Amino acid sequence: MTESPTIAVIIVGYDSGRVLQRCLDCVLGQSRRADLIIVVDNRSPDPSYLDEIPVTDAIRVIRLPHNAGFSHANNIAYASARECSYVLFLNPDAFLSERFLEDALARMEGSENSSVGCLTGTLLGFDVEHGRPTGLIDSTGIFQKWYGRWYDRGHGTQASSTGASDTAELPAACGALMLCRVRALEEASLRPGVVFDPSFFMYKEDIDLSLRLRAKGWRIVHAPELLCHHGRGWQGRDVASYRARYLSARNELRICLRHRLRGLPYSVVKLMYVMLFERMLLSGFRIPTSRTRTARVDR
Repeated sequence: MTESPTIAVIIVGYDSGRVLQRCLDCVLGQSRRADLIIVVDNRSPDPSYLDEIPVTDAIRVIRLPHNAGFSHANNIAYASARECSYVLFLNPDAFLSERFLEDALARMEGSENSSVGCLTGTLLGFDVEHGRPTGLIDSTGIFQKWYGRWYDRGHGTQASSTGASDTAELPAACGALMLCRVRALEEASLRPGVVFDPSFFMYKEDIDLSLRLRAKGWRIVHAPELLCHHGRGWQGRDVASYRARYLSARNELRICLRHRLRGLPYSVVKLMYVMLFERMLLSGFRIPTSRTRTARVDR
């Protein structure tokens, strides 16, 4: 008799008190419950909101002694989830629709999808401040322009006009919502248990993992009917911090060099622009190390 597949949900947060409870309520309210939920706190200034989480055998909370970065924190949680069949990497400001896990699992278990290493759905915008959907698309997958820039397909467009109505293969999936087959993660790992590159403190780690999965022959797929609302940490470059822009540009160049992608001139110019011009707008900035307290914000 074939054993039923198991699913672990990993949520990495930093100062996520405004959104974590809504995220957990959506996970706990699934028509198909997760077998394991792991919440990792990246040394929030005030972690008291974690005290409200009902810790059980199936719900674990890991409090890190310092902000280890988004990638490393996910790796720490993954070490406890490797025995599961699937792992859902989920941002704390991402709110699953009620049947997400059930429908996603049915897709992944279909014989025609045995080569799918990562499945994502349609991320819809969510206004955290007012507690309501924006009616706009947040992401239907990550794509690359001909000159090298990575972008979230459909971002900012009306939810009914994305043109992404059919299942499609993707270059990369948004890290806010990645349901991964553990067997695929094990093959694409940098070393045992290390699925995200820990040198990517934040930004573009989802693209790097997606490319490594594809290099191992696994497919990245978008299923439009799998819905999840996402209260993205910032909306556009005009309100992003210098630190966030620097890390985004630096990691983009790393990806270009590692995977021998097009767009090297664009990535070099982008990083130089950030370092030489945008840095002039600030004083006393220091590039973060693995112990710098930096919140996770998204592309």
